[in-house]
Amino acid sequence: MGRPAVAIPEKLFFKIGEVCELAGVQAHVLRYWESEFPMLAPQKNRAGQRVYRKRDVEIALRIKELLYEDQYTIAGAKKRLANDMRAGGKLRVVSPEGGGENSEAGASQAAEGTRSTNAPSVAKRTAEDRKAVQRVATELREILAMLDAPTKRR
Repeated sequence: MGRPAVAIPEKLFFKIGEVCELAGVQAHVLRYWESEFPMLAPQKNRAGQRVYRKRDVEIALRIKELLYEDQYTIAGAKKRLANDMRAGGKLRVVSPEGGGENSEAGASQAAEGTRSTNAPSVAKRTAEDRKAVQRVATELREILAMLDAPTKRR
């Protein structure tokens, strides 16, 4: 289930055929994803051909993972990818030379060669975090109310 990360060559730009080969999808699929996922927006060169940067390739690989392996719908994958991008998480990529992982978020998972497929536990943890923050906010309001209340002098 946990496939190894794809080795992305150290290049500045990739043609659509190269990205198709790396991602294992056809060109029309990539073009469709571009229309559905605004964060996947390759530049075009003077000849009008799409040129993908390394980040675009990483996003395409993540989209494929969400849709094909994790079985997300397009809408679900959009939300998940937007949340991942907002969180600033870097996508897992293997460098071709050393075979090491270039990852910030989920480095321990990448070292084990696993992916986080337990989305319900992540959602549960987020709900628990929200409740904890709400409790802290309530306590802070109570403290503020105590400080604002007039003090009785003896």
